[in-house]
Amino acid sequence: MTLIAQISDLHGQSAGALAYGVVDTNSLVQAAIAHLNQLNPQPDLVVATGDLVQQGTLADYQQLRAMLANLRAPIYLMPGNHDQGTNLRQVFADHHYLANSLDHLSYVVDGYPIRLIMLDNTLPGEKSGRLDAQRLAWLEAQLVRAPEAPTLIFMHHPPFTTGIPWMDRRWLDGRDALAALIAQHGQVERVSCGHLHRVMYRRWAGTIASTQPSLAHQGYLDLQPDTASQFVMEPPAYQLHIWGNGSLVSHTVFVGNFDGPHRFSDGQKSSGADSFNQNHLRFPLSG
Repeated sequence: MTLIAQISDLHGQSAGALAYGVVDTNSLVQAAIAHLNQLNPQPDLVVATGDLVQQGTLADYQQLRAMLANLRAPIYLMPGNHDQGTNLRQVFADHHYLANSLDHLSYVVDGYPIRLIMLDNTLPGEKSGRLDAQRLAWLEAQLVRAPEAPTLIFMHHPPFTTGIPWMDRRWLDGRDALAALIAQHGQVERVSCGHLHRVMYRRWAGTIASTQPSLAHQGYLDLQPDTASQFVMEPPAYQLHIWGNGSLVSHTVFVGNFDGPHRFSDGQKSSGADSFNQNHLRFPLSG
């Protein structure tokens, strides 16, 4: 079994700042890190799919680095539209996977039973994303290199429309070409993205594409055609992807202390060997 924790849209910032004058993102990120550290078993790795910080400044990344230093599992970073690649590379210079010769921060993580491709689709200074010919050619080369290896692709911007009009105005240019490419490679188990601060799944290009919750604020579910982009303080969450027995299963995990657990059988709280500490999530090692 391989256990992958995916966190996204942290929006970390210099100490004391509030995102949009409302959200204490640093406290929420720190709570999520503590939650991840209490998982049993621990994730084999953590991936962070963009919008790591709010402003992209060196101070933002230095604060983020201090927070992530408490994480027990190894972490792999990729940028979102709030990030600034040069500053990210500078502060995380010891993360050697970021030190490539490309003009985008894409890379591959090998060495696990499932292969991870981190595909950077961000544009400096732009809210929308883009996959140009160069990035698509890079992705194709990685897929051709290992056609039999089950593969999980991570991006920031999702490649599909959501039905939420204000979200769908933030377009990923090149998504049709991406779909045509992915459809040719059956080893792609999932394309998992951030950016939208909501959990969504869609059948797409012969596989499944999905989006992640945020560790901070969530995108507001509003289906009206002319509304502005909005957020809501729904609970922070992350996802756990379990690869085992040739299949990928994903769980959304909410960060916080919640009442329970309670037995379905008799309405009594679990005890003894069946106890579940609400600060520990336990997953089977096989099966």
